[in-house]
Amino acid sequence: MPVIDPMITLENFGIYNDKELLLFTLKNADGAFVELTNYGATIVSVMVPNRDGKSEHVVAGFDEPEGYLADNCYIGSTVGRFANRIGNAAFKLNGKQYYLEANDNANSNHGGTSGYNLRVFDYKIEDDKLIFMLHSPDGDGGFPGNLELTVTYQWTENNQLKITYLAETDQLTIANFTNHAYFNLSGKESSMTDHQLTIYAGHVLETDKEYIPTGKVIPVGKRAFSGDRIGNKIKENNGKGFNNYYILNNQDDNTRLAAVLDDANSGRRLNVYTTYPGLMFYTGDFLESIHPGHLGKSYKPFDGLCLECQLYPDAPNHDLFPSTFLKPGEQYREEIIYEFTLIPDIQI
Repeated sequence: MPVIDPMITLENFGIYNDKELLLFTLKNADGAFVELTNYGATIVSVMVPNRDGKSEHVVAGFDEPEGYLADNCYIGSTVGRFANRIGNAAFKLNGKQYYLEANDNANSNHGGTSGYNLRVFDYKIEDDKLIFMLHSPDGDGGFPGNLELTVTYQWTENNQLKITYLAETDQLTIANFTNHAYFNLSGKESSMTDHQLTIYAGHVLETDKEYIPTGKVIPVGKRAFSGDRIGNKIKENNGKGFNNYYILNNQDDNTRLAAVLDDANSGRRLNVYTTYPGLMFYTGDFLESIHPGHLGKSYKPFDGLCLECQLYPDAPNHDLFPSTFLKPGEQYREEIIYEFTLIPDIQI
C-alpha cells in the first residue's frame, strides 16, 4: 500500500471505463479513519469509536467497487452538477431554456445519468488534504458552461471530516453540490430509527407530492426535530419518512451548526456544521443495494439517514430563492463538516 503522507495511504480499488479506481485511507493519530474513493469522490467508510472505545462503521458503504458500480442510491457520493431536484427537468438562464434528463418522474434529480456520482475524479494530495478534481464540459447533462470542480477532504485529529467544494465556470450556469452519505451511528446491522435528531431550523420549504418546492417557505411545525427519536416522528407522520429541506437558523454566521444526531446505545454523536443555508433530511425510505455493505448484508430502507447540506432545491425556477447561478470570474465555495464525537455524560 503506497504511503503518500503519514496520514494518507492509497491502494487499487478496481477499473472502470479503463480508468483506475483508488481507495484512499485518511487516518489520525488516534487510529480513527475514513476511506474515500475517486469514483464519485465518495465516502466509503468512517470508523470511529463508541463509548467503550470500539471502532465501527458509521456510514453505509461497500468493501468492493462492484457495490458502487451497481448503486442507484448515491451511497456516500458527491452529487452534482445540481444536487436535488429541478422541477420539470428544465430551467431558464438569460431567457434561454435548458432541458435536463428527467430521471425522477418528470423532474431531474442529482444530475441524472450525467451525475458526478458516476464519474472518476482526478486527485492530488496536499499535506493532509485529499483533493478530487473533475472537469464537467459545456452541455454536460444539459447544463451550460465548462465547469471545474474540486472536492477537498480533510480528516482531523478531532475526528472531523471537512469537505470543501470549489467550482468555477467559463459561462453562466447553475451549481449545487453535496455529499450523499447515509449515517447509522450504531455500528450495527440495524435501523437508525432509534437515533435522536436535532435540526437547527425554524422553517422548511413547502413541496408537492414529488418533493418539488412550491415556492413557499413555511414554519417547520410538526417536522421539527429537537432531540426527537426518529422512529417516533415517523409514526407521527403516518409511517412516512422524511425528505424535507430545512432552512437553517443563524443565516448571518459563516459556518453554522446545522444538526446533531445521537445514538444512545453506542454513545456516538454526529455534529454537522456547514456554510450552506439549509439541509435536506432524508430518512432513507428507498435505500437498497444489490451488493452487501460493510456489515455483510445488503442495505434496506431506514438502514441509514442523510443530512445533505446544500443550496435550495429547484432554486433556478424560483426567483425568491437564494441564487444558485455561478458566473464566470466567480468562485463557488461551500463547506460541510461532519464531526464524530461522544454524547457527553450527564451529571445529576
